[in-house]
Amino acid sequence: MSTPLQASATRSPFLSLERGRSPMIAVVIPSYRVRTHVLQVIAAVPPEVTWIVVVDDACPEGSGELVRNNCADPRVRVHTNARNLGVGGAVMRGYAEAIALGAAVIVKIDGDGQMDPRLLSFFVTPILAGEADYTKGNRFYDLTNIRQMPPLRIFGNAVLSFMAKMSTGYWDLFDPTNGYTAIHADVASRLPVDRISTRYFFETDLLFRLNTLRAVAVDIPMDAHYGDEVSNLRVSQVVGEFLGKHVRNMGKRVFYSYFLRDLSLASLELLVGSLLLAGGTVFGIAAWIKALATSTETTAGTVMLAALPIIVGLQFLLAFLGYDIASVPRRCLHRSGPGIARAAMPTGPAAPGVKRTQA
Repeated sequence: MSTPLQASATRSPFLSLERGRSPMIAVVIPSYRVRTHVLQVIAAVPPEVTWIVVVDDACPEGSGELVRNNCADPRVRVHTNARNLGVGGAVMRGYAEAIALGAAVIVKIDGDGQMDPRLLSFFVTPILAGEADYTKGNRFYDLTNIRQMPPLRIFGNAVLSFMAKMSTGYWDLFDPTNGYTAIHADVASRLPVDRISTRYFFETDLLFRLNTLRAVAVDIPMDAHYGDEVSNLRVSQVVGEFLGKHVRNMGKRVFYSYFLRDLSLASLELLVGSLLLAGGTVFGIAAWIKALATSTETTAGTVMLAALPIIVGLQFLLAFLGYDIASVPRRCLHRSGPGIARAAMPTGPAAPGVKRTQA
């Protein structure tokens, strides 16, 4: 069943800018083992898109050559990587090409047919309206459509989403591995290309980098589409790797935000809370081991000396967490003029159910 978002996507979403000038929008399609679907994906890209950049990531099936020989769309530009760079490397190559072509907004769509290009307007509109720097899909917004997902994928995405909230700082975003995204070219040009993960952790690592830039991110509800395409991502194989990278990014983000760039009450709450929790825990364990070794009962005073720092420390950490959740970025990095903001909005009412995350 189609959602209202999909139904309204059939309207013409892009209005001309003032003085008759339209925003240049580029679509980047990383291609690796997508020979079966890539031509259909290109054909479905709406005519309002100026450029379609296909990046053949050393595809063994020759996806790029297939597009060159069988696609007559004048908007298409095909670039082939000499070696496989991973999805992240292919996307960043596509970003660079789109920026060089003069695109204002860059949309990334996979070439396997799981992402409906007709929804592209809802990813682009918040950016052109000055409401977001970055938009991404969320397949979990409509609960009726989650039934299409395999149970293991639902569980894996839920676990990865929770870890991503902590490491990226975008607490209102979900479905971090969703690859249907859009970004303003000005923001994309500020990304540290050589530091972003190039493999399956790319989307989540990109969110972390965007948070360090204080970029505004928005969740866009969308349906999941599963056909005969084969996913190369195995959640069971990447959970351990992702966990380690999430812990690393969370540590970096907290240090950058609360100790390097600024020192606030939340910084003190985190520091004092961590020390109290660690001190109470260590003291309690030591007292417990001593009581076992000497076969004596632990006194009430000793129990309180261990419990009180733990309780107070947890309260400080919860206060820090509340501050962190509330401190998402609220001002866009890029600057769109009022004419652009008006021109970017669809002709009808706003898409129902769109979840905007001021992050």
